[in-house]
Amino acid sequence: MSQTQTAQKDPVIVVLQLTGGNDYLNTIIPYNEGLYRDNRPAVGIGDNEITHLDKTYGMPAYMAPLKKFWEDGNLAVMHGVGYLDSPRSHFRSMDIWHTCEAEKVGTEGWLGRVARELDPKKENVVTTVSFGPSMFRALSVPGVPVACVAGPLERYGFLPTIQEPTQRKAVLERFSHMYTPIPGSGVMEYMGTTGLDSLKGADILKAAPASYKSDVKYPDTTIAQKLRGAAQVHLANLGTRIFYCDHGSFDTHAGQNPAHGNLWSAVTEGLQAFMTDLRQHNASDNVIVLMFSEFGRRVRDNGSGTDHGAAGVTFVLGDKVKGGHYGEYPSLKAGDPVQGDLKPNMDFRSIYSTIIDKWIHMNPAPIVNGTYEQPGFLH
Repeated sequence: MSQTQTAQKDPVIVVLQLTGGNDYLNTIIPYNEGLYRDNRPAVGIGDNEITHLDKTYGMPAYMAPLKKFWEDGNLAVMHGVGYLDSPRSHFRSMDIWHTCEAEKVGTEGWLGRVARELDPKKENVVTTVSFGPSMFRALSVPGVPVACVAGPLERYGFLPTIQEPTQRKAVLERFSHMYTPIPGSGVMEYMGTTGLDSLKGADILKAAPASYKSDVKYPDTTIAQKLRGAAQVHLANLGTRIFYCDHGSFDTHAGQNPAHGNLWSAVTEGLQAFMTDLRQHNASDNVIVLMFSEFGRRVRDNGSGTDHGAAGVTFVLGDKVKGGHYGEYPSLKAGDPVQGDLKPNMDFRSIYSTIIDKWIHMNPAPIVNGTYEQPGFLH
């Protein structure tokens, strides 16, 4: 087996971050629960707009593409996900999810730690590829290269107008000197290493669109195009093990209908195209997709939308996923919610731990900063 064929079958994780606090109650709906209707007079999903997963739970019709993954047994739904004493702050909560540090401000991203273990000698500068205008904290560990793609992969590049390697290196060094006013500050070294890694990564990723051929039509949405970029890189067999992208904002304080539906339509249709693409290329069996949001939203709507909450829902999908419900839907009964929010009963680090242990085959404890029960959503 060639090196590229080996790399192709290494386990790959795609993280899709639902930025802004996705509304759990309107994503997985306890449609037989009268308290759902009582608390959602303005934004509740009508009975005729709910696609049933089983006799207890459903999802809005605008999430229909996910129903097929569910029926095929490839969608795991993790209930009541979060952590104790949610601060209900986007910035702090996302920071906790990214670093696995709930008590203090973390300095290393959990996936950055994974990448460091996967490639300790930095032999592949595209082990991690991020799609978005800036790098996500989950990927950030000093000395660990991340290739950040801000737009369409076809137009991606680093100093694209300067092709000659020596000249590009000289420009980069001049740039880093501008930000090194104090000798010994370390900025030069940081810029030199990360900048040159980015330079190499850009050159490697340029090959992906050229070799990509597909009959799958991706929707013209930002998230679908990010997922198309991930497919291009994955199918190019460049050895990328971690993909990261986001979509949002799910911060639906007002105008939740139709905003929430538009957001989820884009996500689910993009995922449908992505997985179809990989399957048509016989390249889906080593890929799982993790979808999470930093928190759910309040049980009772505010007349137009929903405010910041606590427990949320997390999804994992893929050919090797053991589909079904994991954990318990937090109680809506009076007195059970905490300050009006669904109470978390599954620590998000449990989900990470399963992925790190059962999928990536590493010891999760040093990566998630502790030992957590692992829900069994992977074959």
